[in-house]
Amino acid sequence: MRQYCCIVFLTLCIAVTANAENGKYKDSIQISKIWDKGEHNAFTDLIRVNSRFYCSFREGASHVGSKGKNGKVRILTSKDGKKWESIALLEVDGVDLRDPKLSVTPEQKIMVIMAGATFNENVIEELYPMVSFSGTSGKSFSMPEKSIIDPAISPSKDWIWRVTWHKGVGYAINYQLKENGPNRSLLKRGAWLVYLMKTVDGKYFENVSQLDVLDLPNEATVRFDRNDNAYVLVRKEAGDKMGVLAKSSFPYVNWEYSNLNFRLGGPNFIFLDDDKLIVGTRLYESITSTGILITDLNGKVIKTIKLPGSGDTSYPGMLMYKNKLWISYYSSHEGKTSIYLAQIPLNDLQVR
Repeated sequence: MRQYCCIVFLTLCIAVTANAENGKYKDSIQISKIWDKGEHNAFTDLIRVNSRFYCSFREGASHVGSKGKNGKVRILTSKDGKKWESIALLEVDGVDLRDPKLSVTPEQKIMVIMAGATFNENVIEELYPMVSFSGTSGKSFSMPEKSIIDPAISPSKDWIWRVTWHKGVGYAINYQLKENGPNRSLLKRGAWLVYLMKTVDGKYFENVSQLDVLDLPNEATVRFDRNDNAYVLVRKEAGDKMGVLAKSSFPYVNWEYSNLNFRLGGPNFIFLDDDKLIVGTRLYESITSTGILITDLNGKVIKTIKLPGSGDTSYPGMLMYKNKLWISYYSSHEGKTSIYLAQIPLNDLQVR
């Protein structure tokens, strides 16, 4: 039985600007720029495996690819988070590679899931998931290849956005464009669909269930709690544009939904503890920024930390390491879009 509950925004939400002149967290949050060599560097992710950090992002001439200037996937690595080196630049002739997201397969290979897209005057003509794998050493990556989508959902224009592995199975949201146009406001409310998919090899994705989210749902991240419950954070592009947090227990076919009181852009989240989430997203304010939100399990905001940035920004990768939250993100506040790494002490995330 599907249930909807509207979440009332917590009026006592604490807003903290990381680079404020007298900000509480000015001295505790560490920020560094780790890449700016591309014309447009954006849409990051971050993992740590085999005692190394890996950061992925799209490198292109602009936000959307065009003939001869399609996006490529850059992968950086670092042992300590200070000195970074590029170990891969993935590209496919004639295809714009978008939003590379990282995960580690049960075979301990780094998996890069991304979208392959072709455009005609900024309108998507083709859209399909692509995947690349590292060797077990994590020093090289395979040529991106198309993943196969379960024919049960009538593949058309499909985007597997981020894969999360749980008990040997990779879970992800596929958002499907049944209709597309230059003016999204003209699209029907059911024009985009979202499905929970699963994979055991990253190459074939089987349908698990469809989520009942309207108003052009798209980017979404799946996570699991200690009791094997699935949580999904979903961005919307129409209606009130506020995000949705969906929850389900195994086998993940019946969902409950919480309507959030904030918009999402490049949504990511992890668990802070058993009753709180750390949500990373774009903050849609007069000056946009990348925000780290501490929420309860229904998405009610308790604390907000704003990272230095403005303009074209967000799409954070996040992980916990050595009592710190490590965050990759991109921002254009210093000119062109560049890739940044933030470190927030765990104590600053606690709600007192």
